[in-house]
Amino acid sequence: MAQEELSVERMLDLWQKQKQEFSAARSDGLGKTRSLTLFTVDDGKTEPATADAGVTVGTRASNAPAEPATPVSTDTEPDAPLVIGRLAPELQVNLKIEFGFDSAALSDDQKPRLDLICQAMRQSDVNQFDIIGHTDTSGADDYNERLSVLRAQEVTRYLVEDCGIDAARLRAIGMGERFPFNTTDPKAEENRRVEFQALS
Repeated sequence: MAQEELSVERMLDLWQKQKQEFSAARSDGLGKTRSLTLFTVDDGKTEPATADAGVTVGTRASNAPAEPATPVSTDTEPDAPLVIGRLAPELQVNLKIEFGFDSAALSDDQKPRLDLICQAMRQSDVNQFDIIGHTDTSGADDYNERLSVLRAQEVTRYLVEDCGIDAARLRAIGMGERFPFNTTDPKAEENRRVEFQALS
């Protein structure tokens, strides 16, 4: 069930499809499409987002216009729930990045994988990406969530500092073990990943 390595062209195609799904989910007022469901994340719970929540995709729930995103984690602005999308597996752009045990540091041998993402981002017209860290279900929930935030932030840092991607296009989020890629085996290796979502 693991996702195959994606070419730059395939990532660009998937990101265009993701943008269409996010746009449709915003416009229909239901917060979902056939391939995407929007969720609010608050106090460790994940619930479907509804139109009456004043959801603006890619920002905290708000009726205010979206502002340029900056790298943040799930523990900022605790008074407003985080809104994220759960895409169908066939639309996901996932990267399996190996981190050391209990570490969020990128090793040199993992950087070529990120360079491919960087190349695709440079060619893309996407204005805002969510970079979402995911874990498997091994370990405590709080530990997994914190580690997923740190790893998403480290990937974001690399894309900004080493690849020259504008930080305003990126937002780092850690989802811990909430959204496994392999739902039949929550401890499967492919659940430990960084996902790239094109919001707009």
